[in-house]
Parts: sequence; structure tokens; C-alpha cells
Amino acid sequence: MNEQKPKAVILLSGGLDSATILAIAKTSGFDCYPLTFDYGQRHRIELKAATAVAAHLQAHPVKQITLDLRAFGGSALTDDIDVPKDRTELTNENDIPVTYVPARNTILLSFALGYAEVIGATAIFIGANAVDYSGYPDCRPEFITAFEQLANLATAAGVSGEKLAIHAPLIDLTKAEIIQKGSALGVDYGLTHSCYDPVDDKACGACDSCLLRRKGFDAAGVPDPTVYVDV
Repeated sequence: MNEQKPKAVILLSGGLDSATILAIAKTSGFDCYPLTFDYGQRHRIELKAATAVAAHLQAHPVKQITLDLRAFGGSALTDDIDVPKDRTELTNENDIPVTYVPARNTILLSFALGYAEVIGATAIFIGANAVDYSGYPDCRPEFITAFEQLANLATAAGVSGEKLAIHAPLIDLTKAEIIQKGSALGVDYGLTHSCYDPVDDKACGACDSCLLRRKGFDAAGVPDPTVYVDV
């Protein structure tokens, strides 16, 4: 009789980082349950990417949750604020960009935590990255550690001794290292979408996320499969 694999909830946006963590979780022996969110983001094309990535990596079908973070806005991704283009400084932690969505990772992890309790998952994977993270405060190691502590204090599973771990395997990696790792694990980055401000489903090539992606593929020595509007 085959031993049952431990279950993990994967926060799968459809971007480069989340595709990589799904591959990592799968090769680490987890039974993967992808979770994605339509939260009113301007780059909703990433939802299609999440479905494609999950199918390619043979995970469970994506569970999609609809939220309306546009209700309070406060971000270029959820409000009528222009997405910055061609910024020269992308990783200054004292310069939180307008593409930061207030409390997004806290909100998404909270939903993932509830889902994990229901299906009996012992792990949640998130693609947070503190090296090329463009100044987002909820992509820091301190945040991941604090949320894991909260998860084990605030759930029935946690107080019953069934500890849940928050995995952020990309937290200390550069974008190039992430791409190299994912490529070695068979991730098809042509299925992913990272652009904050797509035009007719093509990446703009100039937002922070596009610039980090382009720089990452170049540094990794891996061909960039992204279709950009300026190419």
C-alpha cells in the first residue's frame, strides 16, 4: 500500500515565483492543492496562467477565490493609479512602491490557512522573495515567521498539536537563481505571467515585475519565453 503524501496548499498566482514553488513542493513529496485569487487586480490574465501551470505540473485543479480588494484600493494594481514604468531602483526597502497591495499576503495566507485546515494540509507554500521583492514589506522572512506563529495559535489544528508550516523556499534567492531552480525542475515559464500592466495579454516590458523578470532570465542564462509588447 502506498504511503499517503502530506498535503500542501500552494499560493499560485500564475507568476514565475509561484510556478517555481509549486514545482518545489511537488518534488519535495507534497500532494499539491493550488489556490489562486481574483482580487480585482488589473492583471487578471495571471488567473489563466495559474490554471495552465497547475495542469502542466500535474497538481490538483486550481481552487479560485474571488475577493474585491478594489473596495479599498490603495494600490496601482487595485485602484486608478498608474503602474510605474522603467524605474531604475527596484529593491530599495525604504521605497515601498504603489504596486504594493495593502495587506495582500496576510489576506491570501489567511484564506490558505482556512483551506489547509479543511483539507488537512500540513504546509502552505508561498513564493515570497526578499531579494528581488521590489520593497514589499510582506515578502520579508520576519513576516513569514510571524504568520506561521499566528497559524499555530489561531487554528483548531494548531492548538490540537497538528502544526502547520509556512514554506517560502525562494525567500533568499535572486530572480536568476529562482529561474535556474525552476528550469531544472521542469517549469515551463512560457505558461507564466508576471506583468502588472499587460496590453492585450502581452507583458508591458517596463513595469517593476517585467524588469525583474527580464533581468532574471538574462542573469540566469535562460531564454525568456515572455511575449512583450515592445518586441
